[in-house]
Amino acid sequence: MRRLLFIFSMLLLVLVAWAQSPKEEFKRNLRLSGSNFVAYPTPQQLKLTPAPKGKHPFYISHYGRHGSRHMSKVSDYDFAYNTLFRADSQGALSELGRDVMRRLATIRNHGREHIGDLTPLGSQEQRDIARRMFERFPEVFSGHATTVDARSTITARCILSMSVFLQCLTQLNPRLHITQDASVADLHYLKAFSTAVTQAEAKEHFEEYCRRHACHQRLAASLFADTAYLNRYVNAERLNYHLFREASALQNTELSKKMTLYDLFTDEEIHQNWLMENAYWFLGYGYSDLNGGDMPLSQSDLLRNIILTADSCLHLPHPSCTLRFGHDTMLLPLTCLLGLNGYDQKINDLEQLERKGWINYRVYPMSGNIQFIFYRSSPADTDILFKVLLNECEATLPLKTDVAPYYHWNDFREHYLEKITNDESSK
Repeated sequence: MRRLLFIFSMLLLVLVAWAQSPKEEFKRNLRLSGSNFVAYPTPQQLKLTPAPKGKHPFYISHYGRHGSRHMSKVSDYDFAYNTLFRADSQGALSELGRDVMRRLATIRNHGREHIGDLTPLGSQEQRDIARRMFERFPEVFSGHATTVDARSTITARCILSMSVFLQCLTQLNPRLHITQDASVADLHYLKAFSTAVTQAEAKEHFEEYCRRHACHQRLAASLFADTAYLNRYVNAERLNYHLFREASALQNTELSKKMTLYDLFTDEEIHQNWLMENAYWFLGYGYSDLNGGDMPLSQSDLLRNIILTADSCLHLPHPSCTLRFGHDTMLLPLTCLLGLNGYDQKINDLEQLERKGWINYRVYPMSGNIQFIFYRSSPADTDILFKVLLNECEATLPLKTDVAPYYHWNDFREHYLEKITNDESSK
């Protein structure tokens, strides 16, 4: 009875948090509107559901996004600044416009030589996640026989995230047996899947959605004193996009302690900008007839690696841990492929995304991660249980279970190997 009450209280806590609308969450924390630029939040679920009696954690399988970074394209720093700089040379900016140009110059000077680089905050995020993993599951890490195998894509910010994570584990237990690699050899499952809304039908739906949610006119008018110059020379919609992008990305750097760009936007404009980003990411990585219906299948090789690697580690007599470091363009479709917390739902009306709970920033913040935690009573135990943590909070799978939030590994293995095999053969 006590266990049931505990589980109920934990589920209630999570449901209350998830019941809040993005608008309500943005009022509390504007930075959440930043989609994939959101810095890693402190996990809302601090106490996890105890394991069934006699079961102990012995293996962890992890996939994580790199930590907070600088923006990854030169155009991210140049477009808005250059637009305002040219206008200023013609005397076309308002006083606010000149103030924003100066802010953009500072951001540009700070970030342009660090394109895509891990920031100090990103390193701290990885250290904190590693420490919590060690403290939550000491049975896996506190002995002298634990093996930790870590793999990363060949992108510098991912390699550094892996290195920082492992340094923290080593400091907590120097006796860990650690191997690490960042090699092209692993890219068949650790490849960074990149997409854009390029399919004709998906692009048409997205552009129509953006027209309905356009919110750039007021901001543009506030930045320019010369309306004729604005109308003739400025792409106000693209300027709004880049300004919101820079406002969102600023939270990952030290400059966030000194300045903001969120003051340029009203609450409603922040919401509308996020809605467009949310729709973009959904069409790129979610389940919808609007994008061909199989975008999450891009991560079938990663999911297969998670399953087969776990199978091999489950037979080891000692605890072990598998760590993988990659990108948001893998974490989001993997979440959808798994169906974590209902993200496998097919949605064909972009206006329904928010109402149905398809909220991008809840999945893939900087340092976002999925952890499979495996439990058994002894090395001879054949009924292996596991639970899944999404960003360190217990998550649900579309599987039946009699030990929620835990699942039987054999059920998971059979279901998902069949799923990805059938999905691949039907392509």
